[in-house]
Amino acid sequence: MTHGPFLRSPVLLVHGGAWDIPPDQLQAHTFGVIRAADVGYDLLSRGASALAAVEAAVTVLEDDETFDAGRGSFLTADGRVQLDALMMDGATLRAGAVACVEKLKNPIQAARLVLERSPHVYLVGQGAEAFAQKNGMALIDNADLVIDRERDRLQAAKARASAGIPDSTFAGDPNSHDTVGAVALDADGNLAAATSTGGTLNKTPGRVGDSSVIGCGGYADNRSAAVSLTGWGEPIMKLVLGKWAVDRVPLLGPEQAAEDAIAYLHARLGGHGGIILLGPDGRFGMAHNTPRMAWAVCDEDGVRTGTHVAEES
Repeated sequence: MTHGPFLRSPVLLVHGGAWDIPPDQLQAHTFGVIRAADVGYDLLSRGASALAAVEAAVTVLEDDETFDAGRGSFLTADGRVQLDALMMDGATLRAGAVACVEKLKNPIQAARLVLERSPHVYLVGQGAEAFAQKNGMALIDNADLVIDRERDRLQAAKARASAGIPDSTFAGDPNSHDTVGAVALDADGNLAAATSTGGTLNKTPGRVGDSSVIGCGGYADNRSAAVSLTGWGEPIMKLVLGKWAVDRVPLLGPEQAAEDAIAYLHARLGGHGGIILLGPDGRFGMAHNTPRMAWAVCDEDGVRTGTHVAEES
């Protein structure tokens, strides 16, 4: 399915989370999103689908311990990694998602398997792992996803909780990190979106945030836009913010729709986060109300990147 007989100029936009990225971590975040954009756009430039590009880009970010996705993710209250991911195809509106998986190195790849090989949209826990294994993915030990940095971070979070210190995870905690995502437009004019996360620090086992929920952490529709969000999941879910933003792109454009979505998130529920939006014409927008957001975009003009700093309100 395409928008017309003419080939489009592909575009890939990725984010590595929206939070208060400390100066000593800026280089790692910037390098990570550049690498993800390079890998995804290389596929697009050779005629691959938008789905393949966002899967490849997010896989790079899941494999990078800098980010809260895959290995190096936040730990649950019981010291394990539980991962969530979503992919959506803007051409067909098919989607695939997994949540609370503990034995998959790259949950975004499992999400694509659900999209392409399952009659369902969403699989969780052991059922999702069994489906992924049946379709060729190897299962790993959860310990392979856990790193010492996150053990220390969990211990510190529990100590703060015991001392009655309020949780600052959603207020730009300088010791945080965040969800990753990608959106792409391929040469055939098709859009796709992908989002992946390890969730929040010290979360209750079984907690699922916005990232893997269709219309919340991600959405794609060739008639409007593709989106990926990052940030405090509970307010994003309550507003179904991904779909809210996508629906406004045809009228407002992705730049304004992105700004409006984050303004709405904060005004309505005091939420914090970031968004990337890509329209079917290749225009894109991004916004966040955290101090920084790591991002990169790649198109025929090459890669542009940065740790985008929020404008003072």
